[in-house]
Amino acid sequence: MRQTLTATFTALALAGAAHAQDAATGSAKFVDAEGKSNGTAQIMAMPSGGVLIKLDVSGLPESQWVAFHVHETGSCDPATKHESAGGHFNPGSKEHGYQSANGPHAGDMPNQYVGADGSLKAEVFNSMVTLGEGENGIKGRALMVHAKGDDYKSQPSGNAGNRLACAVIE
Repeated sequence: MRQTLTATFTALALAGAAHAQDAATGSAKFVDAEGKSNGTAQIMAMPSGGVLIKLDVSGLPESQWVAFHVHETGSCDPATKHESAGGHFNPGSKEHGYQSANGPHAGDMPNQYVGADGSLKAEVFNSMVTLGEGENGIKGRALMVHAKGDDYKSQPSGNAGNRLACAVIE
């Protein structure tokens, strides 16, 4: 009986640990403006808060800075040029940009540099969001790469240009 209880508790503890680990990670698959697969993201919840997003996206404008944001809706419909993803994720009703007096949006993140081969490989930390589904949670929302760099001040989205790559966070 004792061995059965010990085995049961061990199995429950392992299952709980596996579930907690799954809840601490997420992923996303990018599609371009035509709906073709062009990259991935791995998202990890950090013990001290925030998330780390590891990006690998191709087919982007070569040798330039591009904007990278979390958008409010988990929809990446190329027929709408990814407008289906809505605006920037902004649960605090802030202004856009790091240079705004009442900013930034929780979904605002620093510009990223695309290499000469059109590939973006980066790790981006966002302290303003969580991976969960709460008020600041980004699971079920979209990651977006834009055609130009964010100017960190223009409303509502930093004059970042077209939406080139979109991914729903799972």
